[in-house]
Amino acid sequence: MNKTTKNLSNDYSLLKLFLQGILFIVAVFVEITSIWACSSLLVTKGASADGSCFITYSIDSPGTHSKLLIIPASDASTQPENGSPHIPQEIPTYKVLGVWDINRKVESDVLGMINEHQLAIGETTFRGYAELRNQFGELQYPELITIALQRSKTAREAIAVMAKAVDDFGYIGPGESISICDPNEVWVFEICGTGATDAENNSGSVWVAKRVPDGQITAHTNHARIREFPLNDPENCLYSSNVISFAIEKGLFDPKSGKAFSFADAYGNLDLFRKRIGEKRVWSLFNRISPSLALSDDYVQGKEDAKPYPWSITPDQKLSLVDVMSLIRNRYEGTPYDMTQGIDAGFYGNPTRPQSLNWQLGEDEYCWDYSISTPMTGCSMIAQVRDFVPNELGVLWFGWDDTAMTCYSPLYIAMNELPNSGTITNINQFDINSAFWLFNLVSNFAYPRYRDVYPDIQKVQKELESKFIRLQPVIEKTAQELYNQGDWETAEEYLTDYSLQQTEKVYQRWRQLANDLFVKFNDSLIRTKDGDYSPSDIPQNYLQKIIEEKGEQLRLSPKK
Repeated sequence: MNKTTKNLSNDYSLLKLFLQGILFIVAVFVEITSIWACSSLLVTKGASADGSCFITYSIDSPGTHSKLLIIPASDASTQPENGSPHIPQEIPTYKVLGVWDINRKVESDVLGMINEHQLAIGETTFRGYAELRNQFGELQYPELITIALQRSKTAREAIAVMAKAVDDFGYIGPGESISICDPNEVWVFEICGTGATDAENNSGSVWVAKRVPDGQITAHTNHARIREFPLNDPENCLYSSNVISFAIEKGLFDPKSGKAFSFADAYGNLDLFRKRIGEKRVWSLFNRISPSLALSDDYVQGKEDAKPYPWSITPDQKLSLVDVMSLIRNRYEGTPYDMTQGIDAGFYGNPTRPQSLNWQLGEDEYCWDYSISTPMTGCSMIAQVRDFVPNELGVLWFGWDDTAMTCYSPLYIAMNELPNSGTITNINQFDINSAFWLFNLVSNFAYPRYRDVYPDIQKVQKELESKFIRLQPVIEKTAQELYNQGDWETAEEYLTDYSLQQTEKVYQRWRQLANDLFVKFNDSLIRTKDGDYSPSDIPQNYLQKIIEEKGEQLRLSPKK
């Protein structure tokens, strides 16, 4: 090597190290400043009232703005669509119904949720350690989910497809918990990187996948959930060959400790902040689903030696679709952490809290509680898959914005057209024709006067959702008869028309609701049906707090 070549080589090495350092700093910054807030509830068919498997997925992050998307199936005669242009696509691929985040460059890069074989996938981000994020690679979780939905018929196939994909193309995302279900099985797949810094050796990842026992439920909420797992039970657990050895190599697990290996403890970076804003949501779900367990809040409040919550639990009563909808609207009601109570909720029980979630006062650090229902939700979905109906009757119950404020309408995987209101995407421009912006408008009007306004929203939710659920058996019976007769085209048109009609009905009803709320709750008053106006009631306990701070300034009566 001559001197010039050697100097150029040294310069390239220095530039490469510099760029790697910049990427690492950016990754650390993202870890510190980003708010990952998705929540997922997973229900096996033996734990549901009608034998359905359910997984929920809420896409929660500031500025999240998505649009509905259908990726068509492909065979040898058609060009397949794919989430990453750098990854060669295999054929055949399967039809996918899901959502695309407009902040991502490739439109066919879905965040989830269901394909034509009733395979459904969602996720939450647990982040893990910033230094374990690979600096090179092709795949983040949306690409991973897209590839799995396009190439897999079952949950087990999806796990194999994702494992191979990260080996072949490299994983560059943060720590992820991924929900996967088909009509018979429900799994959680957790993955993080190994801190790869070499573009030529970028495939490092560690992962584990664990099946939820039939008859039980689990949840994950931005907090690694898989702890101990069996090493010789491929029916119920799969994992990468390096999952334990890498943790030992990095000092994340001591095999001489006498403790069983735990993926969450090794890779989850489970500090008190993550417990408070993440695992507390799991605690709230478990407590509502199985109150007989009387699970303590000691773990999420950071009590020393408190035990983590079980991997999965058996519900006290089997869960219906209505139950699932109610559970993911949770704001800790009925617990000491009820977001609608306390001085931080204001006059009207406002459940929103300022961002960021953690803050400092003097030398002390604090964090707000964080609930499943949050204003930062772009959209949410409940996948309902069943082994006793044709795959075309796999259904996505879809809603825009905050889970507590939304209305879930049915979208069948058989549909071949999307509602216009669900495909308008401009986060920089309010558009009343956009379902997202319409729901967001109503939600933001309601938050400051939550105690007054929310009951009116709930009334309309119940009116619409109960009708959809009541009609579901009738609609599906008609569609199934058409499939049984071999009239696939008519069945597809029928399910498309029904799905579009119901989403349009929700959109129009929400426009009317917006009008009704603005008229009824105008100027901090409440307008009655006869046109009179009355003031809102302020809770006595809140008035007492005001008096404690400003009593003399506000007093009218003589001081006793």
